[in-house]
Amino acid sequence: MSTTETPLTEAFFYILLALRKPNHGYGIIQEVESLTNGRVTLGAGTLYGALQSLEKRCWIEIFSEDDSSRKKKEYIITPLGKNAFEKELARLKELVGNAALMEDNL
Repeated sequence: MSTTETPLTEAFFYILLALRKPNHGYGIIQEVESLTNGRVTLGAGTLYGALQSLEKRCWIEIFSEDDSSRKKKEYIITPLGKNAFEKELARLKELVGNAALMEDNL
């Protein structure tokens, strides 16, 4: 099974969703927290580990980098990342749809 067919972790899913437009680390943390009404809070270690993994998979790339002392980087999803995200979204929709069909039998 390729990495594009592997179910995404919740963190990967929300990070990719947050990177549909350029965003930096703290912005990603804020957006994920907002999207989930505070249910998902990404810690810095989790976020930056995930960003490294996503970058290695070529699912995200650096959009811009601030050369000031903080060296703030903005990331954006790549076409390969969009493909992985869309496959995961389809998988989740199927999962929820199948559960809805069986709801009366639960």
